[in-house]
Amino acid sequence: MPGCAGGIAPPETGPRSCPGKWPRGPCASGERRKFPDNPNCGIAETGFGFYSLIRSHGFGGMSARGWNAEPNGGRVKISDVAGALNLTKGTVSRALNGYPDIAESTRLRVRSEARRMGYVPLSHAQAIRTGRTRSLGLVWRVDSHDGDRAFLSEFLDGVSRAVSDRDWSLTVSTADSDASERATLRRLLRERKADGFILPRTMAQDPRVEWLRKEEAPFVLYGRIVGGRGCSWFDFLGENAMRDSVLHLHGLGHRRIAFVNSDPRYNYALLRKEGFLEGLAACGTRPDPELMACGAMTPEAGEAATKNLLCLREPPTGIVFAQDMAALGAYPAAASLGLEIGRDLSVVGYDGVPEGASPTPALSTFAVDSRWAGSRLAVLLIDQIRGGAPEELRETAEARFVSKGSDGPPSRSSRELAKFINQAST
Repeated sequence: MPGCAGGIAPPETGPRSCPGKWPRGPCASGERRKFPDNPNCGIAETGFGFYSLIRSHGFGGMSARGWNAEPNGGRVKISDVAGALNLTKGTVSRALNGYPDIAESTRLRVRSEARRMGYVPLSHAQAIRTGRTRSLGLVWRVDSHDGDRAFLSEFLDGVSRAVSDRDWSLTVSTADSDASERATLRRLLRERKADGFILPRTMAQDPRVEWLRKEEAPFVLYGRIVGGRGCSWFDFLGENAMRDSVLHLHGLGHRRIAFVNSDPRYNYALLRKEGFLEGLAACGTRPDPELMACGAMTPEAGEAATKNLLCLREPPTGIVFAQDMAALGAYPAAASLGLEIGRDLSVVGYDGVPEGASPTPALSTFAVDSRWAGSRLAVLLIDQIRGGAPEELRETAEARFVSKGSDGPPSRSSRELAKFINQAST
């Protein structure tokens, strides 16, 4: 691949929102099951592989069909709540839907009484009245390198808690290719299963963004994008973490510092490369193309990249990885050459995945809060659906450095390290 050193090719793989008008309606419903790592969260599975996640708190707990029945077989109606509070139905409705012209004290009183009485609005009636299903959509790529990691459960937990705190729900589907992802988004729009979409893994050139803009469907990006007209997003500043990784290793005494990036088709990979280069410039070091690899998103790819780097005539004594999963591959690569991580070779990753605690020493990394990211994305999207300007709904946060032992002062210079590796290989 052009611009990709180290012989590591990116894996084969196949994004902001403009508010607009498009038809909406009720979500499908079905069987309830428990959601991983969140005992308060139920999953309603539809016949199309979609999942409506509803946390069982709020308006007295919501069934998969979206309403609560009284013991006598009736259903609590909005008129019942209005009568109990001596308010008009319109005031109760606007309070429950978060309209700004309703006083906060009134809104809290209405929600409290509705919860006590077990009132839940019928999703299809609400959709007819407001044009909204009060549901967010998310299409998750199961072919993604982190599709089965703890990241997913934490991220979805953050989203589901945020939407249910606002009495919305989340419809989740899966896709295993670019084509199936696009088809699923179209189906969710056509079948009126969501008012807007959370788009993870922003691409440098993201066809999802252009398509949803054309459809005038609200969406929020997990990640930034160049030329973000009409786009809102939440993102961690990975480029700052890459810069600080270089500064940290340089401060420990490392002078040959390598960078193993992710797939450059993702926008975050481009940003993290910029951050790494910024760190080198701050240290007064010119970038060396030999010390820069890309396309590593798994331990296997990270191992191959590390071996290539360590076999250079002047190998690095420290390596910055754009992702933890790739950084974990440095451990077997170093061991195969008789090197000890943290002493002979320093490694810094990014993400803060649980797997980073397994090797010895544990992986030093810049950790991100996936649960918080999911929560903020949901809030930003709901605010946009309610009329907020996308360009004003943008947030970023910093990753947090956690030193766990894989980083330390170099025990050898680059040339001494090369000599040791050559002797160990003969």
